[in-house]
Amino acid sequence: MPVPILKQGTYLIASVQSALTDADTERLQDDLMTYVSRYRAQGIIVDVTAIDVMDSFAARSLRTIAHMTKLRGAETVIVGLQPEVAFAMVQLGLTFEDMHTALDLEEGLSWLNRQLHTRNQRDGRDRGR
Repeated sequence: MPVPILKQGTYLIASVQSALTDADTERLQDDLMTYVSRYRAQGIIVDVTAIDVMDSFAARSLRTIAHMTKLRGAETVIVGLQPEVAFAMVQLGLTFEDMHTALDLEEGLSWLNRQLHTRNQRDGRDRGR
């Protein structure tokens, strides 16, 4: 089942509604990369609130999404990791230490807004030099 991806300003929000098969996960990667290019997105939120089980392939794929979109100029934040999913991931040695997570959509949007503000300030200073 495809993951719905909504455009909200310069952000994309992918809301995972159920456990993803490997094919669904790969499609999500492809869709997000296409949408980042098409809409020139500056931020992506992947909401996994509805997921109560995440295998190692899905966890690695989320990291891959974050790395790929970063190379295209968009920050990614994963929101809504359930406590039992986080616990299982730690037990399996899977971490998101090199990417950003937030408790919920509101916190994820706030984090992206801060990142975009910081980037704009930095870019504005750089142009003035």
